[in-house]
Amino acid sequence: MEAPIKRYMRPGIVHFKAYPVEEGTGPILESLEKLAEDTFFSVVEVGWIKDPRVRDEARYILEQSHLEVAYATQPALFSQKLSLSALDAEVRRRAVNQVKNCIREACHLGARWIRLAAGKDPGPERREEAKQVLVDVILELREFARDYGDPLLTLKVFDRGVDKESLIGPSTDALDIAKAVRRHYPDFGLVVDLSHFPLLRESPEQAIPMVKDFLTHVHIGNCFTKDICHVAYGDLQPRFGLPGGEIDVNEVRGFFRLLLDVGFLNPDRRPVVSAEVRPLLRGERPGLIVANAKRVMEEAWALA
Repeated sequence: MEAPIKRYMRPGIVHFKAYPVEEGTGPILESLEKLAEDTFFSVVEVGWIKDPRVRDEARYILEQSHLEVAYATQPALFSQKLSLSALDAEVRRRAVNQVKNCIREACHLGARWIRLAAGKDPGPERREEAKQVLVDVILELREFARDYGDPLLTLKVFDRGVDKESLIGPSTDALDIAKAVRRHYPDFGLVVDLSHFPLLRESPEQAIPMVKDFLTHVHIGNCFTKDICHVAYGDLQPRFGLPGGEIDVNEVRGFFRLLLDVGFLNPDRRPVVSAEVRPLLRGERPGLIVANAKRVMEEAWALA
């Protein structure tokens, strides 16, 4: 594609994957400042920041940088094994309360979007019940979020059978949730990740046309599925080009081309496309992994 990449999308980066801050602690401010100084990125996706003083400093970094902000709830949910689609009401309430706290944090950080994640798949016998529970929870959280900047709530799609074992899940189930929520909340949307298609045993060519009308943002990343004993096996977001991995320049190029063909990437909308990768193997460093992601995005775009 001859047009500049930012003509068709807003490139983003998932901060808490690129740097070791997923638990809500660590070099949050130093790493966030490095990303904020990088003019390639238009959007940064942040997560749980436990210390309110650090969160306050992060807010000022983000305000100065002119970055748009998305807030992901999965670091808080996954680390505490919380589930928004839990069939047990008390278990589900703990997850909802945590996400409400996340919404408060996101408001303080100036986030425009909040990523939600479904809980574990209960199995085929109770799957439809869990899906209805998830719809009801999303609508409850939407009402709560109205008082906290009214950010756009989105649901990220994960794998069901390999790593996260998530209710959502296959594209058909993601579509069911999106249709049900949109009846009451027209702005609700889905976030799909290129790295999850191999884990779901779906192809982008199958899934994207199915969910395109409900697609809000996309993530690009890599995964490893060939050897269950490999350290990178599953949904661990290794760098692009990892030997034996599923995703590199050619796969990202094809994904960009598909997103152009279905009209998702376009100059009027300029949706967020975020890289979600992290240093995983011995000797890998965050700055190099971020540079890797930028090169892959630029190379793939030039070839799309």
